[in-house]
Amino acid sequence: MDDIARHVDLANLTDEEEVVDLSADESGQALYQFVVDMYPICRSITGDGVRRTIDLIRNYIPLTTCEVPSGLQVFDWTVPPEWNVRDAYIKNSAGERVVDFKRSNLHLLNYSVPVRARMTLDELKPHLYTDPEKPDWIPYRTSYYKATWGFCLPHNQLLAMREDDYEVCVDASLGPGHLTYGELRVPGRTSEEVLISCHICHPSMCNDNLSGIAVATALAQHLCNMEPRYTYRFLFVPGTIGSITWLALNEARVGRVKHGFVLTCVGDPGPMTYKRSRRGNTEIDRAWSYVLEQCADPHEIQDFSPYGYDERQYCSPGFDLPIGTVMRTPFGKFAEYHSSADNLDFVRPDALRDTLSKVIATIDIIENNMYYRSVKPFCEPRLGIYGLYSGLGGLAAGDFQLALLWVLNMSDGENSLLDIAERARLSWGTIKKAAVALSEAGLIRSS
Repeated sequence: MDDIARHVDLANLTDEEEVVDLSADESGQALYQFVVDMYPICRSITGDGVRRTIDLIRNYIPLTTCEVPSGLQVFDWTVPPEWNVRDAYIKNSAGERVVDFKRSNLHLLNYSVPVRARMTLDELKPHLYTDPEKPDWIPYRTSYYKATWGFCLPHNQLLAMREDDYEVCVDASLGPGHLTYGELRVPGRTSEEVLISCHICHPSMCNDNLSGIAVATALAQHLCNMEPRYTYRFLFVPGTIGSITWLALNEARVGRVKHGFVLTCVGDPGPMTYKRSRRGNTEIDRAWSYVLEQCADPHEIQDFSPYGYDERQYCSPGFDLPIGTVMRTPFGKFAEYHSSADNLDFVRPDALRDTLSKVIATIDIIENNMYYRSVKPFCEPRLGIYGLYSGLGGLAAGDFQLALLWVLNMSDGENSLLDIAERARLSWGTIKKAAVALSEAGLIRSS
């Protein structure tokens, strides 16, 4: 990888710098402000917009910027030319910008080739993209791998355009450069890895994809403040081509990945959704199902399908990694999806915080999901002599007492704490507390 991907080590955060801890923000306002800061940037699968976004992430975590040259073959794909935009517009004969990239970067068909021309409305129309079903919103459209140009605008605006002599300008560059992504490795006590991935290639849309970037950054801060069991690898990559490129350059190390998930569309007010990995019943799949079931909030568990985000690449049959997808309302299921309505009014601070809380709860499970073996497996130990049982009889056992009994009974080296929690239908915190108490009493030991 190091022979191909150029790592750009910019100035990292220092202890003297005051860094906002996104993970400690109980209101979600700091997470939301991070989305606000990223919102104006024009991002794509390559280019300076991605670099500027990574620079903003680096205000919170010591991200490494990786640059992969255009033209590199990565499996069946090729790293594309780099695209950057300076300006783009359509002017009428009076010189007025009727469509203006500087007003909204969604106005430009993403990856448009440079053009300067004058044309009639009829000549212009084949290059105009609207969504008649959402006539007041600008749709998001791309043409990454077909050389063309175009503009996106509200359908009602197109209907109002009159015959005129229009000036068209796309002041962009498209040529040899780099695909850029950000990577952070948080070392743990073991070399086994948890992969957290989000895409970083969409222009001004908040739920898809800025919410995932914000939550992933906050999670990285949370993990940097602890000594985790697993090593965590965070990827901030352009969608599809970014994950394909990373996998192609890291085939030798992907065998270390034991858990992971993709974060996307996690800031809207809808209920949580988890999409299972290709295997369907991995530990991360079960952990997410357990967390969502325990919280008692409305939620949905989806089976894997090969349509979606970068889980498609991580779960491709040659890799088949245990990678699921964390969302609130799934992509394509909210009206604002891939349009200018996916704006700062659509994402909510409380939704961002709620997602982060559930992510941290799931991480706590995989971090502490150990296998134990009872030291005294023949009949139930007399818990009272270990200070673990009330001396007053005749009372129904509370959750903690039940958890002690469940953990003792199921600690045969074959059942993990998650197995026990699922079967006992008790909270993770209670099961974990019971395991700690029994371990400290010398009644169970990790196997």
